Amino acid sequence: MQWQRWMAAMRGLRLATYLIALWKLFKHPQTPRAAKLVAIAVIAYAVSPIDLIPDFIPVLGQLDDLILLPLGVTLAVKLTPPHLWEACLREAEASSEKLPRLWWGALLIVLVWAVLFGLFVWWLLRVFAAA
Repeated sequence: MQWQRWMAAMRGLRLATYLIALWKLFKHPQTPRAAKLVAIAVIAYAVSPIDLIPDFIPVLGQLDDLILLPLGVTLAVKLTPPHLWEACLREAEASSEKLPRLWWGALLIVLVWAVLFGLFVWWLLRVFAAA
């Protein structure tokens, strides 16, 4: 049991390093625009206090940490020249920098939830109106 907690902590530390590398990648002037957009979207989602999939939903609530964030990091890495990503990752591993709070990321997630809820209510109204 102790070993599993230790492995989870190590994965979290590595993800934190990747997120800092994405932040450095976003700020780098030679980063392609598509990679910058993906990087800032992943960072905003990661530091947002509101998840797209709430953690209280069993199993599905952990998908963002286990699947969505690593997929976003992978996409940003694929869109970035290898030498630039390696430089940002080395810099992130060497620094003790932390990610800034991006409250607009939380607002974006709230907006997505509100739109989804609005679409659901609209669908329900159409279904009951047709019946």
